[in-house]
Amino acid sequence: MLLDTASLYFRAYFGVPDSVRAPDGTPVNAVRGLLDFIARLVHDHRPDDLVACWDNDWRPHWRVELIPSYKAHRVAVETEKGPDEEEIPDTLSPQVPVIIDVLDALGIARIGADGYEADDVIGTLTGRATGPVDIVTGDRDLFQLVDDARGRRVLYPLKGVGTLQVTDEAWLREKYGVNGPGYVDLALLRGDPSDGLPGVPGIGEKTAAKLLDSFGDLSGIMAALDNPLAKLTPSQRKRLDEAREYVAVAPKVVRVASDVPLPDFDPALPSEPRDPATLDELAAQWGLGGALQRLLSTLQA
Repeated sequence: MLLDTASLYFRAYFGVPDSVRAPDGTPVNAVRGLLDFIARLVHDHRPDDLVACWDNDWRPHWRVELIPSYKAHRVAVETEKGPDEEEIPDTLSPQVPVIIDVLDALGIARIGADGYEADDVIGTLTGRATGPVDIVTGDRDLFQLVDDARGRRVLYPLKGVGTLQVTDEAWLREKYGVNGPGYVDLALLRGDPSDGLPGVPGIGEKTAAKLLDSFGDLSGIMAALDNPLAKLTPSQRKRLDEAREYVAVAPKVVRVASDVPLPDFDPALPSEPRDPATLDELAAQWGLGGALQRLLSTLQA
């Protein structure tokens, strides 16, 4: 099981009241919410291995060079060296280091790579896996990794993690008319305002799906553009022709990396905390109470 950790702690932050606080009054709603999410996921799905995948760089420079608008609307502070600072709610930022400390004390593998997003870590670990993989994320971009033959599916939270949309190839084909790899082509044609991807103006989700159904994939669509006999409307030809530069670079931006250099680590789900003394200190300092105990009980079971 691979967790898109930031996606989950953002969801916990907005789903758990900020009246959930540490003894000193600091909100810990994201921390406790994430711990409850992990406990529920482990209880319901019993993974052998679990990895909290991390955004060491939420807006990699190599993606921004290709599409400058990529996540630009979410930048709080631009930096010359290192990742730009993301706009995060004031009461969430202080909770992220606590999440790091708690996961490390528990012994849950937390893996990131400089210059890459958690999506890229997930793509790399999914490619390396020899058995089934469940990816837990609220990011539709990771639908591209769905592969029934290899047991790859996405568990997309609808209401917390108690109600999950199990995204497999049948679901993708019914919803979008594509398989996992085809979702990349659909997404870049449609665009995604939440990621600053402009898409091809005038080509929405339904039109993109119809084009992919007619011509197979993005390269087939662009080949049709150069074929005067191909069945494209004049407006589609115009829009696709004007978007050639974007279409040429967008696949590299939208497609998750599969070759991220990662450190050696043990992905096995721990049954006991790695550092019980530190975990006790964190629990007392941050008032993690029932959420932490529920997770520990689930791991021990």
